[in-house]
Amino acid sequence: MYVRHLQVTDFRSWEHADLPLTPGPTVLIGRNGQGKTNLLEALGYVATLGSHRVATDAPLVRHGRPRALVRTAVVNDGRELTVELEITPGKANRARVNRGAVGRPRDVLGILRTVLFSPEDLALVRGDPGERRRFLDELLVLRAPRYAGVRADYERVLKQRNALLKTSGKRRGSRGADPYVESTLDVWDNHLAVAGAQLLAARLNLVADLAPHTAAAYAGVAPDSRPAVVGYRSSLGDTLPEGYGVPGGERAEEDRLTEVLLTALGESRAADLERGTSQVGPHRDELELVLGEAPAKGYASHGESWSFALALRLGSYELLRAEAGEPVLLLDDVFAELDRNRRARLAEVAADAEQVLVTAAVAEDVPAELAGDRFTIADATVVRE
Repeated sequence: MYVRHLQVTDFRSWEHADLPLTPGPTVLIGRNGQGKTNLLEALGYVATLGSHRVATDAPLVRHGRPRALVRTAVVNDGRELTVELEITPGKANRARVNRGAVGRPRDVLGILRTVLFSPEDLALVRGDPGERRRFLDELLVLRAPRYAGVRADYERVLKQRNALLKTSGKRRGSRGADPYVESTLDVWDNHLAVAGAQLLAARLNLVADLAPHTAAAYAGVAPDSRPAVVGYRSSLGDTLPEGYGVPGGERAEEDRLTEVLLTALGESRAADLERGTSQVGPHRDELELVLGEAPAKGYASHGESWSFALALRLGSYELLRAEAGEPVLLLDDVFAELDRNRRARLAEVAADAEQVLVTAAVAEDVPAELAGDRFTIADATVVRE
């Protein structure tokens, strides 16, 4: 898989940019603030319908403009597809494939798959659990695009259940349980258990498959460090079936998890009503990152944290590569952050990729193995060297 062409209009700082691309390495050189990261962000948006830098679409549109356009031509197994996304904050975004409109933007998911490593990835290790859940869910969608719908369904049901809990808890007071509220919660519990089981089963199986790749990648980039372990901690606690989410363990089954979630929701109902929020479900889970016997967050050094973040991305790349062909590798200004050994390991993997796009402030930061097409980004222009 590779991107043959990228075009953006009113995306971030760019009024307009055209970037012809070829397989192999492409390096974008430019000072900070010139917009090189924005071009990689545009490709990542096509792949995930989200940004690695911001949570909403509004900052993606150039100031003062109503919408942004991102167009890509993607070649996969000799077949080329063009994808066009129109990003309009406050309104529904639109998508086209080969100039024909599609029903929903998420219908383009899977046409382009990317793995992006950026300075923001340090938050995967040092940030809140939400950062790691987001990492898992985005990788899950790259692996199987249908889970974008599963994730959206779960978030919708969770929002409805929480709204009912909040209003019901306030009215409840000392009057005891309201039969109407209880019966309505029964309905939402069923919906949440079904949607949650789909998402949870997929996450558990993903972690089981990702963990060996991440451990191997970490050993490669930090051979003198403690071994890295990736696991999944569920809000279900000990009621989570044994062996789920463990490499070589039992594959997680949705039907079984639906029953376990439904029971857990019933047991937590009184606490949920009191607090006005759902205490059980994938939204409360955590991707565990462990070095030796200690959690990476709070115990890993700066270098170890960088290594773990890099290992998660390299592990993702190897997993996707093994299952459905190579994704496009995007490396956003990361070589300047890495020491010699980590830089060499990343360059070794990147040089073997079908396509890799690299950004850097100075050319000397880019390893010689990634010599290829080179563009200078300056003054809102893209110039091939």
